[in-house]
Amino acid sequence: MITRSPELLEAEDPDDQRVVALGGGHGLAASLAALRRITTRLTGVVTVADNGGSSGRLREEFDELPPGDLRMALAALCGDDEWGRTWADILQHRFASHGPMGGHAVGNLLITAIWDLLGDHVQGLDLVGELLGARGRVLPMAAVPLDIEADVQRRDDPQQLTVVRGQVQVASVDGQVVTVRLVPADPPACPEAVAAVQEAEWVVIGPGSWFTSVMPTLLVPQLRDALIETTASRALVLNLTDDDEETRGLSPTDHLEVLAAHAPDLRLDAIIADPSLVDAHGTLEAAAQRLGARLHVAQVTGGESPDQHDPARLAAAFATVMRQA
Repeated sequence: MITRSPELLEAEDPDDQRVVALGGGHGLAASLAALRRITTRLTGVVTVADNGGSSGRLREEFDELPPGDLRMALAALCGDDEWGRTWADILQHRFASHGPMGGHAVGNLLITAIWDLLGDHVQGLDLVGELLGARGRVLPMAAVPLDIEADVQRRDDPQQLTVVRGQVQVASVDGQVVTVRLVPADPPACPEAVAAVQEAEWVVIGPGSWFTSVMPTLLVPQLRDALIETTASRALVLNLTDDDEETRGLSPTDHLEVLAAHAPDLRLDAIIADPSLVDAHGTLEAAAQRLGARLHVAQVTGGESPDQHDPARLAAAFATVMRQA
């Protein structure tokens, strides 16, 4: 019998810092998996622009928020005991049939069903989190589904810009993404997400797909204003590789310049970078300083997975940064 560990029933520790992590996909999941090791007062604010796979199908059929990135964030907040590991596996399980259910993730169906019953995104996500014993809260960044639109510099004609629309399409674009924007351009932010940022002591941005997961969190006007105005300290986690099609060839310094271009008023306090990202000429450190941040260099990769953030090592880096603030 799988039983819930008593530690999952513990209340938040009032001495823990209030931390909000923003992003989507595997990058946000990595941050949440690390942060839940150092605080019980944790909120994930998730992009809602996915238009592919199971999420895209459910979004189109039910005219709902795409649940996939929200599901991944909830799975990352599951505990390391048998209850948590089992529920994380259930959420992430995909049907492998060739019929209408093929490719759907169980967690996507569960979240969509609960939204259909309750008619409330936040209440539904809180209910799923309670079922899982999630160590934190997951919220959408906006109250409506979004599309990402990008200006892309074509590889065969760098002087010509092409407009590409859709998260999947931008993520797999054959060219260099120059800038992204949201459609609609002024979507209603999730009020609970805005409040969480305003009340936080730390806000964490990244890692993740830079143009389709990280930048969108800076483009919802109410959420962007909260990020700029909050009294919280702000930390950014850099990606480990440039393997994504959308950022292929961009250096870590380029990533910071992209962020500054999309949110010129946003200041940072700390930037976490693996040693493999630091150049000998100090350009990354100089770029961090231009954003108001100190560069914190720490090994955050896993031994067997140099392209993935290790939760324990990333947690240690977060703890050090937060102590030094």
